[in-house]
Amino acid sequence: MSVQTVTPAELESWRAEDYILVDIRDENAHRLGSIPGSIRIPLQDLLAGSFELPPDKKIVLYCMFGVLSKTPAEELLGEGYDAYQLEGGYGSWLVRAMKSESANEERRAEIEKSLRKRFKRDLMGRFVKAIIDYDLIQPNDKIAVCISGGKDSMLMAMLFKELKRRNKIPFEVVYLCMDPGYSETTLGMIQGNSKLLGIPLTMFRTRIFDAVDNIPKSPCYICARMRRGYLYRQAKDLGCNKIALGHHYDDVIETTLMSILYSGQTQTMMPKLHSTNFEGMELIRPLYLIREDDIKAWRDANGLQFIRCACHFTDTCSVDGHGGTGSKRLEAKRLIAQLKKTTPSVEGNIFRSMENICMNAVLGYKDHNGNRHSFLDTYDSDDGSPHLL
Repeated sequence: MSVQTVTPAELESWRAEDYILVDIRDENAHRLGSIPGSIRIPLQDLLAGSFELPPDKKIVLYCMFGVLSKTPAEELLGEGYDAYQLEGGYGSWLVRAMKSESANEERRAEIEKSLRKRFKRDLMGRFVKAIIDYDLIQPNDKIAVCISGGKDSMLMAMLFKELKRRNKIPFEVVYLCMDPGYSETTLGMIQGNSKLLGIPLTMFRTRIFDAVDNIPKSPCYICARMRRGYLYRQAKDLGCNKIALGHHYDDVIETTLMSILYSGQTQTMMPKLHSTNFEGMELIRPLYLIREDDIKAWRDANGLQFIRCACHFTDTCSVDGHGGTGSKRLEAKRLIAQLKKTTPSVEGNIFRSMENICMNAVLGYKDHNGNRHSFLDTYDSDDGSPHLL
């Protein structure tokens, strides 16, 4: 039996008493925002028949992008319910809502004000501190601020806007956004937020998602490498000498822990790097000292909705920004959260461990050329050898 669909525009013409709107997304997604008047029934509970649905009303199901809601809508239709799937899901509804507020200058001003007032210390202060501490921006730089459409990169763009407004350092920015093959709904969300926040996007399109679609092994790694390469190339063509990515403090400590647990080596995500493939280009991470919880607090305080991630599988994933519960990054995130319950300083300890390495207390290391060195190389020398006290 073919599924019945209803568009967000058509739904507005229905009388509220004639239908029930059901959000089948997980709790994390629902917490970020939902359609007013809807009720949440998790997909697994809906399929198990754990909830009674009124047989005399239309049942409209929605997920994030209108992908996961199709099958349960068909099943309810087969059971005799007047069931529908919301075309385009929550994303489509949100894009429609964004269009009505994209020109709201007053709302934009309030969002910008929050960076100067309520979040001045935790966001703007730490942004500036990272720039100073790690020497991320020099006079006359031209920086490609890379926008994926998620909360981190959109905040980074707003912080760069505020830094430009202060006019303390003479530099240029280009707000660069790559479309690797997004759905129309995802693109609509990115463009809607950019209009609302006053971010002038420079868009360019690639076919990366198509290229990695049938790669069975490490598609995420290959996709990320390809996206990075395209961003470097496009930024260089635009006359930029740097690209800025939106990795934050939590990304840094999770990467550090993942390196130890899953790769058998000690390394971290650096605040800046020279490109090895694009001469004269540099990567910087100005959110390096900003906590993810503070980014979420800014987003929620301003009622903002961003895409979950720049992943090809976003349309069908149920875990916020990870594409599945098996993510190694999600495992590291959960482990850190668990350790924090008994050791509140664990996050800071992981971060500081990367700047407090005792070279006379390690078995070995690799230099910048990749050459391996053992503690035995200098063990019997007078300087640098480990000794018992």
